[in-house]
Amino acid sequence: MSVRVGGAREEPPTLASASLRPSLPTASRGEGSNLYLTIPQNGSSDTPTIVIAKQNNAFQIFALDDAAARSGLAIGMTLANARAICPHVQVYDADEAADDHALNAIAEWCDRFTPLVALDSPHGLFLDITGCAHLFGGEAAMMQLLCGILTAQGFAVSAAIAGTAVCARTLTRHVHGRIVREGEEAEAVRALPVSALGADAAIVTGLRRAGLKTIGDVADRTRHEITARFGAPFTTLLEQALGQSDAPISPRKPLPDYIVEKRFAEPVLTEGVISATLSGLGRMLVAAMSQQGRGARRLEARFFRTDGIVRAILVDTGQPVTKGEVVDRLFRERLEALSDPLDPGFGFDLIRMCASRTEIVVQQQRDLDANVHDSDELTALIDRIAARIGGKRVVVHLPQDTHIPERAVRAAPAQYHLVAATHAAWPVRAVGEPPLRPLRLFERPEQIKVIAQVPDGPPARFVWRRATHAVIHAEGPERIAMEWWRAKGVMLTRDYFRVEDETGLRFWLYRDGLYETEIAQADGRAVQPNWFMHGLFA
Repeated sequence: MSVRVGGAREEPPTLASASLRPSLPTASRGEGSNLYLTIPQNGSSDTPTIVIAKQNNAFQIFALDDAAARSGLAIGMTLANARAICPHVQVYDADEAADDHALNAIAEWCDRFTPLVALDSPHGLFLDITGCAHLFGGEAAMMQLLCGILTAQGFAVSAAIAGTAVCARTLTRHVHGRIVREGEEAEAVRALPVSALGADAAIVTGLRRAGLKTIGDVADRTRHEITARFGAPFTTLLEQALGQSDAPISPRKPLPDYIVEKRFAEPVLTEGVISATLSGLGRMLVAAMSQQGRGARRLEARFFRTDGIVRAILVDTGQPVTKGEVVDRLFRERLEALSDPLDPGFGFDLIRMCASRTEIVVQQQRDLDANVHDSDELTALIDRIAARIGGKRVVVHLPQDTHIPERAVRAAPAQYHLVAATHAAWPVRAVGEPPLRPLRLFERPEQIKVIAQVPDGPPARFVWRRATHAVIHAEGPERIAMEWWRAKGVMLTRDYFRVEDETGLRFWLYRDGLYETEIAQADGRAVQPNWFMHGLFA
C-alpha cells in the first residue's frame, strides 16, 4: 500500500508515503507490486505462497512471498506456468473487497498522525505531514513510529518522505525509510528504474526499448521528446517525481474547522475518565471557536484504541453551540443511546474532538425577548432528542408548491429547517367548514372496491380491508390533474370525494381517471375506473 500525510504551514509542504502490505512468511516485494492483506498466514515459511487475480482472461500472480520468489516465480506470471515451475506452491485468491476494507481501516487509524489522509488505490495511502512532524519528535521519529506500529500488527512496511507525493511513492517501491529534503528529489530518484514511477506497462516497455532504463536517463531527455513519444500525462508524472511540479492530494475526509485532542500516556478504560475527557475537550473547542466568533453545528468525537480500531460519534445541532456544557450534555446523550456500546478494548490512547461544521454566531437580545428564549429551549430539546434517536427521525413539515396531495408536504430534519418551518405559510382553514385534507394521509393509496349509482358519480358503498362501508354523505368531486411536466408516463386525472359512512367515520377517496375520456378500451368502449383510499379524517 502507499501512504501520505498533511497540515498547514508557511514553509514548503512535506509529504510522506508509506507502502504497506501483509506480512506473509518472510514476504517479499515485487517490482511496483504489493501483497493483499487477506492472505492467511502459512505455518511454514518454506512453503511458497502466492496470491492470484484474473487479468487479461488469465490467472496471474498478484503477490508472492520470499519462498515463492526463490523458487523462480514472479509478479505477473500465469498460474499455469507457476504450477509448472513450482508444483507444491500454495495459492490464494485475491479479495479486492477485503483489501479495500483493510486499506480504509489503516487510513482511519492514520488519522492519529494527521487529518489529511488520502487513498492511493489499490494499495496506497498518502499522508500530508506538513506541520505535524514536530509533534512526534521530527520526521524520522514519526516515520519510525508509524512503521513500527504497523509492523507489530503484521504488515511489512516501506515508507519514504519527500516534498512531492509522486516522489515519495516512487521511493517506496525500491527504498525504505528514505527522507528527501526539499530540492533533492531529482537526485534521490535518478538511479531508480523507470518501473518505479508506476506508469503503464506499455510505457515502461517502450522506455526500456529506447534504452532509457532509469529515471535519470529519462530526465536527461528534453520534455518535448518525452511528451511526443509517451504523452503529456507521463511527462507530468516524471516532473512530479523529480520535484519540479506537484499536485495536491485528495483527502478522504474534509479538514475540520477546529480540532482538539488529548493523548494518554496509559490507555484509559473507565467511563468516568472518558466522560471527563470529552467534557474538557468540549470546553477547549468552544474556547477556540469563541475567539473567532463562531459556534459548532456538527461535532465529532473520535476514539483511537490501542489495537488500531477507531470509533467515531457524530452530533448535529440546530443552532451554533457556544457553551461547553451543551457539548458535554449532547455527547452524554449520544453515548447513553448507543445501540453498540463504546467498547474500549484494551483502552483508548487518543481521544479527539473536532468541529467539522461551524457558523458565525449572531448575537441577539435575550433578556427582554421571550421568543428568543422559547426558540433556544425548543432547539435544545430537538438537539437532545436527535442525539438519542438520530437527527433524521426528528422532522418538521414544510409546504411545497404543488397541488398533488402526496407531494404537498415535505418532511425535513428539524435541526436544519426549524426556522423555515416556523415561518412557513400554510393554507388557512375556513372557519366553521370541515377540513379539505385528511389528518392522516397514506404514503401509498390503497385500492378499494366501489359501487356507485353512476360511473362518474360519488360512491354509494365501498369495500376497504375486507370491511364494507355504506356511504351516507359525500362531498365532491375535487378534480386534481397530474403534473404532466414531471410525469414520465401517462398520469390519470383524479376525482377526490370526502365521504362519511353509517358509523360516522370519514374517508378521503378518489377515482383514478375520467370516465369515457382517459380510460377506455381499444374499441372505444368505456371501462370501470379504479378507486383508491388516500386518507382518513379525524
